[in-house]
Amino acid sequence: MPVLAVAGALVLTTLVMLVVGVDPGLAYPALVRGAVADGNLEYTVAAFVPTLGMALAFALPLRAGEFNLGGDGQMAAGGVAAAAVALVVPLPGGVAVVAALLAAVLAGGVVAGVSAPLRTRLGLPAIVTTLLISVPMVSLASYLVRFPLAEPDTGIAQTPILPDAAHLPALTEGGYVTLGLPLVVLLTIAWLYADGRTVLGYEIRATGHNREFARYGGVPVDRLAALTLAAGGAFAGLVGGLIVLGPPYRFVDGALTAPGYTFTAVAAVLLATARPVAVPFTVALLTVLQVGGQGMEREAGVPSQLTQIVQGLIIVIVAVAAAVRHLRARRAG
Repeated sequence: MPVLAVAGALVLTTLVMLVVGVDPGLAYPALVRGAVADGNLEYTVAAFVPTLGMALAFALPLRAGEFNLGGDGQMAAGGVAAAAVALVVPLPGGVAVVAALLAAVLAGGVVAGVSAPLRTRLGLPAIVTTLLISVPMVSLASYLVRFPLAEPDTGIAQTPILPDAAHLPALTEGGYVTLGLPLVVLLTIAWLYADGRTVLGYEIRATGHNREFARYGGVPVDRLAALTLAAGGAFAGLVGGLIVLGPPYRFVDGALTAPGYTFTAVAAVLLATARPVAVPFTVALLTVLQVGGQGMEREAGVPSQLTQIVQGLIIVIVAVAAAVRHLRARRAG
C-alpha cells in the first residue's frame, strides 16, 4: 500500500506538472539534487531528525488508538523549556545539555498528558483535545520568547544565544547534524523493540485494535492511553529541545513550527499504515521530498509547495484505500 500510494501521488503530480507546462524530466532530478547532492545531504539529515522524532510522537499513541495532533504545542513547550533551563541555570558542559533535554521531555509530556484525563474521564477524543491544547501552548512559548526570555535591545522574537555548555555536539563540519541524530535513532530502535517484543507493547497494540476486548482481558486501557499520550508528548518535547540546542543555539519564535515537521510526520506514519518498522523509511522519503522541493523551485521553477501536494495526495490515497478495505470487510462479514 505505501508503494502504491507514493506511485499514485507521483502520477497525479506529474499530470499536474504537464497541465501547467512544467517538464517533469527537469523537476524530479532537480528535486533529488536539492535533497542529496551539491552539499545538501547534511540539511536533509538535519531535517530527518526532528521529523522522525515527531513521527514517534504521533505513532506511539496511535498504536493505542489515540491520535496526538498537538505536536506543535508539545514541541514548542519542550523548546522553550530547554532554552529557559539553559539560560537560567548555569551548569557545566554535558550536564547542561542533559538538564535542558530532560526539561524539554518533561514539558512536552505534561502538555500531552493533560489530554489523558480529558480522554479517559470525560470521553473527549484525544484528536480534539491535543489539537486544542496545542494552540495556546504555541502562543505561550511565543509570549515567553518575546518578553521574559527575549534577547535585550533587539526587535527580534528570540532568546539570547545559549551558553556554550548547552550546545549539542556537532557530528558534521557544517554543524547542522548534531548528537540528536544517534539519540533519535536509538530511541526509535528502543520503540521498535518495545512494540514488538515486550508485554507492554502487546498490551498497547491490543488496546489500539479493540479497547473493550483489551479491557475484558485485564489490560489497564485508561492507564495505557495516558501513558502513550504522555510518551508521545515527551518525544515531541525532546524534538523541540534538540532543535533549540542545535544551530543557531537559541529559541526563535516560529522556527520550530514553521517547517511543518508535525504534518510531515503524520503523513509519514499514515503512509507507513502505522507499522513501526516502516516509519523511518517513510519519514526519510517525505523528508527528501520536503527538502528537495527547495532545489526543485530554484532549478526548475516549480513551487516548493508542490511537495506538500504530493504529501496530501499520499494521505488521500491511503485514506481511500483504508475505507475501501473497511467496506469490503463489512460486506464479507
